Amino acid sequence: MTQAQLAQGQSPLLAVRDVSVVFGGIIALNGVSFDMHQGQILGLIGPNGAGKTTLFNCLSRLYQPSSGDILMEGESILKRPPHRIAEIGIGRTFQNVALFPNLSVIDNVRVGAHARSSSDIVSDSLRLAWIRRGEADVNKKVHAILGYLDLESVAHTVVSGLPFGTQKRVELARALAADPKILLLDEPAGGLNHEEVYVLGDLIRKIRDDRKITVLLVEHHMGLVMSIADHVVALNFGRKLAEGTPAQVQADPDVIKAYLGSKDQ
Repeated sequence: MTQAQLAQGQSPLLAVRDVSVVFGGIIALNGVSFDMHQGQILGLIGPNGAGKTTLFNCLSRLYQPSSGDILMEGESILKRPPHRIAEIGIGRTFQNVALFPNLSVIDNVRVGAHARSSSDIVSDSLRLAWIRRGEADVNKKVHAILGYLDLESVAHTVVSGLPFGTQKRVELARALAADPKILLLDEPAGGLNHEEVYVLGDLIRKIRDDRKITVLLVEHHMGLVMSIADHVVALNFGRKLAEGTPAQVQADPDVIKAYLGSKDQ
């Protein structure tokens, strides 16, 4: 999505409004605001301790902001507990893969699909007809996602025995199974080699284009961020340092000084 399109008055899909987080007197975030629009890939960058993970955890409701608000399609998400976030269309992956290590690939992905189901323990135990139909739909969806991410060959493999890069794809599959409108990717390139990072960049763009999912990417790999992001927000010491296109942020003197380094270094 071009900046010209965004300038035509389109309401943001996600709006971060003056968010601050204080832990025991330590300011982790200080009045951070930005918008995410439908169809964007937004890169969130900054050095260690800049506040990226804190903000991510606010978006997925693991943390409660000390002040400010976060709006999804114009409605605040801050009264929702973490287990109610998937149902409004927010999915995420984790910097350190957070899968069920003793379950198979397909069962891990089923967990994501069930995050948007309407079943309950009584209906499940009675195997009601609508539950059986729902299970069939879940299985169809899960197999489609496994095929989409080239995971069918390991569908019944226990995830703990898979290479790290494959585990990251499984976690991505689980997030996609919940049909998110916004996908939060936390350091997806961590632990990947150069070729895997290149493939990952193509995959993130493909997911955005094919599945119409908006992506918020927290990543230290600047080559990946600057090659796929439409918009970049840079944080430092809990504050927003710069915001704009990748080219604008790369050229910002404060960003160069704080994070990207200078040509003299």
